[in-house]
Amino acid sequence: MANKPGHRRFGNVRQRESGRWQARYPGPDGRLRPAPMTFSTKRDAEQWLTLAEARMIRGDWIDPQRSAVPLGAYAEKWIRERPSLRPRTVELYGWLFRKHLEPKLGAIKVGDLTTALIREWRSDLLAAGVSQSVAAKSYRLLRAILNTAVQEDGLIARNPCRVRGADREHAAERPVLTVAQVFQLADAMRYQRLRVMILVAAFATLRWGEVTALRRCDVAPDGSWIRVNFAHTEVVGRGIVVGPPKSRAGVRTIAVPTAIRGEIVKHLMAYVDSRPDALLFTGPQHGRALRRAHFNNLTKWVETVRKLGVPGLHFHDLRHTGNHFAAQTGASTKDLMARMGHDDMRAALIYQRATSEADQRIADRMSALVDGKEVRRDRPDDDDDGVAGVLVPAR
Repeated sequence: MANKPGHRRFGNVRQRESGRWQARYPGPDGRLRPAPMTFSTKRDAEQWLTLAEARMIRGDWIDPQRSAVPLGAYAEKWIRERPSLRPRTVELYGWLFRKHLEPKLGAIKVGDLTTALIREWRSDLLAAGVSQSVAAKSYRLLRAILNTAVQEDGLIARNPCRVRGADREHAAERPVLTVAQVFQLADAMRYQRLRVMILVAAFATLRWGEVTALRRCDVAPDGSWIRVNFAHTEVVGRGIVVGPPKSRAGVRTIAVPTAIRGEIVKHLMAYVDSRPDALLFTGPQHGRALRRAHFNNLTKWVETVRKLGVPGLHFHDLRHTGNHFAAQTGASTKDLMARMGHDDMRAALIYQRATSEADQRIADRMSALVDGKEVRRDRPDDDDDGVAGVLVPAR
């Protein structure tokens, strides 16, 4: 028969028929609750009650019933209710959770997650061949979900994501093209209507979604500036979704280097419909938004960049290259970040009103950088026959 409960000022302990000790305590609502585990000794049970009382005094006590929700159900709700997430990000988070978090952690209650358990989960991922980059993304997602559980929902008192270094990625350095290579890549486009897209992505440092969403009304008639208001995002099952740029700072007006303004004007005249909302860059079927896979097929991207001498080059590396060009002008970090549309410059964008003049200086110096390179380009005038231009190395 079990012993009678011991008498204490806060809570009580009793020995079960199994020989282990149970601790029970009154919550702030006066309701008696058992500890989530039993203890091997009476002393351990009493020490647990002492700590539980201290948590209540500090205001750190969490109702165990609130933290009993499985991580999978909580994460699904968390992803669904993030109003600021872009469609592509929602898709990525859902995939990361289903693929790398749910199999091992999805059924575990939020309140039962521990640092040791999370460390073991990450170790298992890496042992199974998951890259460090994907493991870091998955860990950061879990940490963000549990931050909300702590700070907003009060399900747990402390985030157990405390594995040192688990959030870090060690991505390989991306390639940077020379000015000559940018023009050579532009000339190698099988369709002339896509040639200026390469130049704009590089010299205006635009993301894929930003450059493909550009309309006639977003470009100065003389090609002197480009305004980024929207971005395209490809979502499975929905196609191309038009939304805001990646960050609030992504809404910006960019001064275009003088050296490529004429190229933009010619493109507007030859390939863009007169309607203000006509897309700047489309495939052979005029007016249709470009999908990334369609672009890669049209341009034979993998083969083209290999011939150029930069195998593995991504379209985003054009923006990376343009950022390097801009940095070479000697512009300040603040002005560079404003041009690139990085979100951590939001405060500077609000309080600094002189960025347009600084941005013009960046564009002028980038133009001088282009003019300082001899790039000879031999190609047919019309590309719709699908014949690629000839790459001629700069002297």
